[in-house]
Amino acid sequence: MTSTDHRVQGLGNDEVAADWPPIDAAELAWLQQHYPQLQGRVRTLWHSPRPLSAAALVESAAGRVFVKRHACSVRTPATLGEEHRFIAHLAAAGVPVVRVLHDRHGRSAVAQGSNCYELHAPGDGLDLYRDAHSWTPLTDLEQARAAGRMLATLHRASAGYAAPQRDTHLLVARDDLLRAADPLARLEQELPGRPGLADYLARHPWRAQLRHDVLPWHAGAALAERLQAEPRLWTHNDWHASNLLWRRQGGEPRVATVFDFGLASPTSALFDLATAIERNAVAWLALERGAQAVHAATALALVEGYRQVLPLSAERLRLLADLLPVVHLDFALSEVEYFQGITGSTANADIAYHVFLRGHARWFRGGPGQALLEALRRAA
Repeated sequence: MTSTDHRVQGLGNDEVAADWPPIDAAELAWLQQHYPQLQGRVRTLWHSPRPLSAAALVESAAGRVFVKRHACSVRTPATLGEEHRFIAHLAAAGVPVVRVLHDRHGRSAVAQGSNCYELHAPGDGLDLYRDAHSWTPLTDLEQARAAGRMLATLHRASAGYAAPQRDTHLLVARDDLLRAADPLARLEQELPGRPGLADYLARHPWRAQLRHDVLPWHAGAALAERLQAEPRLWTHNDWHASNLLWRRQGGEPRVATVFDFGLASPTSALFDLATAIERNAVAWLALERGAQAVHAATALALVEGYRQVLPLSAERLRLLADLLPVVHLDFALSEVEYFQGITGSTANADIAYHVFLRGHARWFRGGPGQALLEALRRAA
């Protein structure tokens, strides 16, 4: 499965061999039979360094197209359709989202063998963070405020969108466990349908580990009860500067295009905003820097920008702070499931479980994590 020639971002901010080989000429030739947007000679301009799928920017006589390939074990055309319908709703509401391309038969995703493909038109704006790791902090406070404003704009547009929960747990961010009165019991119920995750957890005393490292944040803050007041809302769930394209308007940065809705699902506005803070305000891959790994000003700028579009009461800001230490719970487990069940990398599953899931929750007990939470509470 591993492609030794193509290098991608690893979980430790390193460069590793790709699990998924780069998109090649034979695949592009097959796609040309289906997509009128690929005409004549097609050449590849760039291969994405992101590790969980294969993607490339290509150019043909009809212009540039972004091609993304998934393993069908991770994304089927129907699963991608869930994302594409949400994108279409946002576009109709005026949110500047990437445009999904359809094939000659009107399909937004196609499959060949074990592979599934989706094509997008290039987004408007500059890809300033194209090679940045998903957990690279955003230090430009003007950009952070602009990102907060656009996130609130997306939430306002999403309020009229109703669709069921995603048909997969794999590489999707949810808040199901956080909303449950007993997250462990809820997870127990899910495991028969999640064999990769069940296989991994069977090797660990996971109930005791989660009770010790993660669940005190959930029970101590009464999150299940308090989240019931948060309406279900389809959200982006991966709001990082690298998933936004940028322009300057009147000397200030603005978000020109939003893309990468792969983690989208019905969660809540606060879940999405907490995820944005987690993604942009903590240097998770450089925690040895102590307090310098925390960018509280970025978190506050995101909140400030958000509040310029939608209100956030003091009570909800305190809930945002209490949610932050465990907002990664569902997604970290989905990564464990992906690495154990799809790529067969127990080593990466260990990182997702011990470093991301348990480690991030533990980090918030220390001084730097507490300082970030206190900054958010003061903002309330």
